[in-house]
Amino acid sequence: MARIRIAAGGIGFNFLPVYVAERQGLFAKNGVDVETTLLPSVDKATAAIKDGALDVAITPPEGAIRDAVAGGNLRVIAANVNRLPLSLIAHPRFSRIEDLKGAVLGTSSLTEGTALYTMEVLRHQGLDYPGDYTFNVVGLHPARWAALQAGTIDAAVQLIPLNFIAEDAGFHNLGEVTNYIPEIAFTALIVDRRWAESNRASIAGFLRALIQATAWMNDSANDAPLLTLMAEVIHAEGKYGRLSLDYMRQMRVFPDDLSIPDAAFAKTVELMQKAGFGADHASRALTVLDDSYRKEAAG
Repeated sequence: MARIRIAAGGIGFNFLPVYVAERQGLFAKNGVDVETTLLPSVDKATAAIKDGALDVAITPPEGAIRDAVAGGNLRVIAANVNRLPLSLIAHPRFSRIEDLKGAVLGTSSLTEGTALYTMEVLRHQGLDYPGDYTFNVVGLHPARWAALQAGTIDAAVQLIPLNFIAEDAGFHNLGEVTNYIPEIAFTALIVDRRWAESNRASIAGFLRALIQATAWMNDSANDAPLLTLMAEVIHAEGKYGRLSLDYMRQMRVFPDDLSIPDAAFAKTVELMQKAGFGADHASRALTVLDDSYRKEAAG
């Protein structure tokens, strides 16, 4: 059985298909054994693939895009999440996004993921970085929630279920990020093309298991075990599990076939360009995409 080592740029709601595939025996059924390593930031997950320390990263794709544009070997082979299950959560003294002028926003990286989404949301309300607010790189969503509670940041985008938990704790939800960014390559599966070319059958089995896991999650007949799993692995307990599951399905957070729509990828590149973080040539950014593995798995 082939072993695939996953680099996790945060293990949250987006990792549910991985957990389901493990618990339901879908990885084993498709001839792969999976080992997941949690890394302290999304940047480090990308770096682990570039360095050859791990095999597949499930993380935002911006780092891989920059690498491919520069002639590197990182490739995006499938989607993980194409919609943003994120809310902009702020200290109770802030009632509107416009009130965040001069505030400190939490993020897990200055060049990938949450920082880019935060910039876009605030840009729509007339606030620009770095003139109107600053970032504090505090870490992934649990660390951002801890920083909000400690008062070391004023606001941050928060993943489900922590957005619901924060609202119940008296923090203000200033808006859903998806209202500003309806579709984007939020998190994706990233590989080094040289490793991938030598492990095509294993990757196809891995992706096939994730497709099967997504179908299992979308079947309401499996709600009871799925909610139990969510309570265990992402601490979405009680009503927070139900809220998160309903949110996931309503927004179609997980693509059935792991595909990345053209518009979603284009939005990722657009936000990178706006932030000045590379990918200046959109046509060259497309070189990061290799859909052949996903097509083989879905076929």
